[in-house]
Amino acid sequence: MRAARLIRMALLIQSNPGLTAAALARELEVSERTVIRDAQALQEAGVPVRSERGRVGGYFLAAGYRTRLTTLHPSEAETLFLSGLPSALQDLGLSDAAVTARLKLTATLLPSVRQAAESSVHRFHLDAPAWFREPAAPELLPELARAVWADRAVELSYALPGRDGAPSSAVARVVEPYGLVLKAGTWYVVARIPGEREDRDGGWRTYRVDRITALGPVHGAEEPFVRDPAFELAAHWEARSAAFARTLLRTTITIRLTGRGLRRLPAVVDGAAVSDALASASAPDPAGLVTLDLPAESEDVAFDQLARLGADAEVLAPAGLRARFRERAAALAALYQSDSPEAEPEEAADQR
Repeated sequence: MRAARLIRMALLIQSNPGLTAAALARELEVSERTVIRDAQALQEAGVPVRSERGRVGGYFLAAGYRTRLTTLHPSEAETLFLSGLPSALQDLGLSDAAVTARLKLTATLLPSVRQAAESSVHRFHLDAPAWFREPAAPELLPELARAVWADRAVELSYALPGRDGAPSSAVARVVEPYGLVLKAGTWYVVARIPGEREDRDGGWRTYRVDRITALGPVHGAEEPFVRDPAFELAAHWEARSAAFARTLLRTTITIRLTGRGLRRLPAVVDGAAVSDALASASAPDPAGLVTLDLPAESEDVAFDQLARLGADAEVLAPAGLRARFRERAAALAALYQSDSPEAEPEEAADQR
């Protein structure tokens, strides 16, 4: 709605004086021409918006003017109170500050809005960690979070996981920590390594916080590092995590699926693999079967995933994986060849 957009535009100019028409257009997801028209509408409504040309120009409010548009709607208050993750705040050492901030905010709300905000807390709860694991906050997470807030470079010791059962090895890194990400109960820090900004990754690295064994300030680096103004944590994480997921898909499985198997495929296989597989899918044959090439991490992983589709999936290649399914099918047929569990053959029992 235009009214909501005008309010948001006025608040953006108030909190960030000097925003250009292009910047406002990106924030509001409209064209620059629409921004110009909206600025005129705000002026006609009595909001003293002015534009200045030049290298340091942009949109400003008249000196000393403050909008009176900061009263929260009940739905906005509900959303605000749902925006925190109690477990994450506790991990970061911010739970006490969050409780205090919530009390202060509640005290400033109108009674009707306060009731809406409080009711959301009793109706919705976000539990970030995955099932069947005890969430444990990394010991150095609060200190690392303080470095992120302060834009302070740190020197860390990191335990690189060993491959094929080999022990881990420790490395030392000087990094500029840009942001923290909580993914399925595991904390990661996105950082940039000074001096490596011209490499193919721009110096960007992602570290699991629970593998950081030591953390300290960088000698001679008392001043905050200069952040890249173009960096956006959410966009960076989305792009890098998608790229990482694709690097794990090292083999290809050719399969034939029924219509039901095709519908169930996204429930048993990684999203990146599904999108690539669907792009390779053939047209349904006269029996309604579809043949496609499925990227997979390994044959072992593909075996576990495709076994969940049962008879709705047939592996055509590689031959070794097809043979494994044939052996599994024979073992199941032998196991269930009798209606009576007591008559179970010894051979079937041995194969379990």
